[in-house]
Amino acid sequence: MSRTINSILVPTDGSDGARIGARRGIDLAATIGADLHVLSAVDSRDIEPELNSDGQTDRERFLEEEAEQAVDSIARLARTHLSGQITTAVESGIPFQTINDYVDTHDIDLIVMGTQGRTGFERVVLGSVAEKTLRTADVPIVTVTPDGDIVEIGDHQYENILLPTDGSEGAELAIEWGITLAEVYDATIHTVYSVDTSRFGGAEGSAEIHDALEQTGQEALETVHERARAADVSVAGNIASGPAARTILSYSEEHDIDLIAMGTHGRSGLTRYLTGSVTETVVRNAAVPVCCVPMQ
Repeated sequence: MSRTINSILVPTDGSDGARIGARRGIDLAATIGADLHVLSAVDSRDIEPELNSDGQTDRERFLEEEAEQAVDSIARLARTHLSGQITTAVESGIPFQTINDYVDTHDIDLIVMGTQGRTGFERVVLGSVAEKTLRTADVPIVTVTPDGDIVEIGDHQYENILLPTDGSEGAELAIEWGITLAEVYDATIHTVYSVDTSRFGGAEGSAEIHDALEQTGQEALETVHERARAADVSVAGNIASGPAARTILSYSEEHDIDLIAMGTHGRSGLTRYLTGSVTETVVRNAAVPVCCVPMQ
């Protein structure tokens, strides 16, 4: 079963990284025909406690005006490309919580956001808002690296989408979203399973462990193949060896992948609030957008 995307949320803080992410969100909304929501969150922790006569501090007024400019800039760009509804909002609170609350209140299906904002973190460290949203959101998030390609809205195509799998429930949910995006863009699905025995060292029976992992991989790949064929989506894939994140990043570069879709929780069994290390490593280092699908 594929997913329906009726509404897309683009958070922005007015930074170049946020604008690059917003262009991807607008492009996807234009292709699908989805409604677009543009949100800027004023961090309540940055507001001074002393109020002026109008009940608002100078700092708060400045931040709200800056946020209004950020959402208006994205909305103006979106209006030249979208036929659906465009909603803008400026809200105060803890940014990642504000984003999550907005998702719940407005029935958002997908978030698209840049991974680097005004904090100025290097590429290898996610901006704190993107990182916390990724770890807590109930809907998939497409993360966009700040040094990714600048898309021409309406002309961009995702020709190759990578669906890594480890056979877990998290990977199963990601299959639905990957196939949905492949249907939208008439893309080819690539899938890969990594057999990684390094964590077992030279343990006795390592050959049997390798064989068992390879069997699990074959079954996981076949699940992706079956689901893709049922949706009439082209699919290719294979088993690889080595650490999963390294395998995914290498495969992406070698096969001209345009987007990676993967679950935020795999077989590691981490709680909702901790992103699996493989997904986090891929998001931090991938040169292409990554669609991160939560367990919800």
